[in-house]
Amino acid sequence: MDSVWFAEAWGSDAVSPLAFVAARTSKIRLGTGIMQAGTRTPALVGMTAATLSVLTGGRFLLGLGTSGPQVIEGWHGLPFDRPVQRMRETIEIARIVMSGERLRYGGRVYELPLAGGEGKALKSSIGAVPAPVPVYLATLGPKSLEMTGEIADGWLGTSFMPEHADVFLDRIRAGARKAGRSLADIDLQAGGVVAFSDDVESLVSQRRPGIAFTLGAMGSRDHNFYNAAYRRAGYQEMAVEVQRLWLEGRREEAANMIPDEVVVRTNLLGTEEMVKERIHAYQGAGVTTIRVDPAGASMGERLETLGRFMRQLASVNGEG
Repeated sequence: MDSVWFAEAWGSDAVSPLAFVAARTSKIRLGTGIMQAGTRTPALVGMTAATLSVLTGGRFLLGLGTSGPQVIEGWHGLPFDRPVQRMRETIEIARIVMSGERLRYGGRVYELPLAGGEGKALKSSIGAVPAPVPVYLATLGPKSLEMTGEIADGWLGTSFMPEHADVFLDRIRAGARKAGRSLADIDLQAGGVVAFSDDVESLVSQRRPGIAFTLGAMGSRDHNFYNAAYRRAGYQEMAVEVQRLWLEGRREEAANMIPDEVVVRTNLLGTEEMVKERIHAYQGAGVTTIRVDPAGASMGERLETLGRFMRQLASVNGEG
């Protein structure tokens, strides 16, 4: 089933746009891709998910991520502390809230009710949601990928190349095995920008600055989870050098360091046949849902690109 996702970083939040779209749609699923888990209490995450699930008739998908220290500490003023454990406990608490059960929880990060205080164990006043809300995690590091395999319903993959799928999926598979599950139990979502043109070099050059930004700016010098993912995929020297140039303010040089193959492998670019080949590559790597950001200078152009992609996808799947 098709879905639309909204993200948050340090601009729009992920929830408000979904509520806007929810009021104007009736079938498409709606996901936070992602909601920054550490910026909200786990109970609030559960309340928000339950509310949107009820309002949308069960169409809501709860996508969560840890973000990183630059955003959590710089924008929100909160310590970026034990992010993997914090995420695990957030999900467990949110699921209790959505179940309608009384909230009692003793974890390594959260204790509810707070010990020594006047709080009491409460139950959600809206009761249990009619059906469990699927939880999707945007994870990159080995430990967080294993946690995804253990407890999540889906994975929101970024910095993903089908040619190096094992960097991510082996860890998710290992986590699933711990929990007595298989990789087939998890909706694996990955993809990138989709754009059509015979001028492939032009499409590639447009994408280089964005990847350079990801490698250089999406985190600190010591903690850039995206950069680390590219290094694990075999691009050690490139990722380190791009980050160095970016942090030195040499951003054009950093962008020029991005190889064509990295741009092509992390997106769906080129002629219709080339995009079909990339669809085959994602599906062959085990991706179950291809997520795309359609290119275009206007909403009309983006919708045209999306429609063109959907026709290629239908053709690959034997539906057209």
